[in-house]
Amino acid sequence: MTTIAARLDAVRARIAAAARHAGREPADVTLLAVSKTWPAEAVREAAAAGQRAFGENYVQEGVDKVEALRALDLEWHFIGPLQSNKTRPVANAFDWVHGIDRLRIAERLSAQRDVHLPPLNVCIQVNVSGEDSKSGVAPAEAGALAHAVAALPRLRLRGLMCIPEPSADEAVLRARFAVLRGLRDELRSAGLVLDTLSMGMSHDLEPAIAEGASIVRVGTAIFGERPRPASTPSA
Repeated sequence: MTTIAARLDAVRARIAAAARHAGREPADVTLLAVSKTWPAEAVREAAAAGQRAFGENYVQEGVDKVEALRALDLEWHFIGPLQSNKTRPVANAFDWVHGIDRLRIAERLSAQRDVHLPPLNVCIQVNVSGEDSKSGVAPAEAGALAHAVAALPRLRLRGLMCIPEPSADEAVLRARFAVLRGLRDELRSAGLVLDTLSMGMSHDLEPAIAEGASIVRVGTAIFGERPRPASTPSA
């Protein structure tokens, strides 16, 4: 059975190869291990193999892991959709929030972040594919939201995040990721200090890195297929 450490090594090798192919330094791409639905012991195993940054999608599950593994001094990223009634625990348990897609969420995170903690790192989620089922602000509206978020206290706007529609066509994926890169460049020209493009997952990290990803969010390629709940036996 392939271990988490071995899978991590394989993913790191993919990142390094993709970065070099794009003329980039592998060290400029951060691997975010997406540990949602996996127990704290799986995170502990990955941490023992040198992984420091972990991503969670569900508030209570993520907060529980942060508490259970606090002694490991890990970096925690909240990457799932966030409802306004669940911002307080996220504001104080996590180091990053990737999915800001409306000002109300950012305002609540800003107001609820403990003043004794460092600023919460945040990214604006952009719907680069225009899918109705996807969270994220439309590309044309990203600039206004980014400027508003950047002005809030106790938050640090770091960059942009996207989840394009799945595609086997690398050219399609690169075009989607290029939209995010272009938006980042426009916002930089407008005076915002941004250093992060959170894009690319297990199946598309190579085209994401080719288009400038600085964080890739990888779950399945590290932890394996996620456990499915047991089905209820039929009567």
